[in-house]
Amino acid sequence: MIRREVTEEASSEAERPDLAAMMVRLGRALTAAELPVLRAHGLSMWAYVVLLALDEVPVRSQSALAEAIHADKTRIIGVLDDLQERGLIRRSPDPSDRRVRLLSLTPEGRRLRDEAQAGIRQREARLLDHLPPAERATFLQVLRDLHDRPWQDLTGEA
Repeated sequence: MIRREVTEEASSEAERPDLAAMMVRLGRALTAAELPVLRAHGLSMWAYVVLLALDEVPVRSQSALAEAIHADKTRIIGVLDDLQERGLIRRSPDPSDRRVRLLSLTPEGRRLRDEAQAGIRQREARLLDHLPPAERATFLQVLRDLHDRPWQDLTGEA
């Protein structure tokens, strides 16, 4: 009986799509569900990623932010400019190195981020509602665990 279960599991494992294929499809569907919410709040996907990354406690330099969100630092400058012009983030000189700009959310940026996130979570609920509660909790925990792994663990890079 045990050998049969192992054989069936191995067969099932061999027949499944690659992780990237499954995640890309899911990621594209989630992105498609998020975009209308972000547009309604006047945010691009990158702007939303920036607002999420600027938590309330840590203040990050532009370079550190780019590294944290895996973006080219020259490509996010326009996003940061727009968010600053709209009063959603602050850029202030680092007291220890005036060449470095520190980023932080403004109260309006925090409010907009929270509103957009609430709308996105409502859309995510439609997907998650297809799972029984125990499977939903397990899926979210496993996804969080994988998400929180160091980048090198995920990519195999040294």
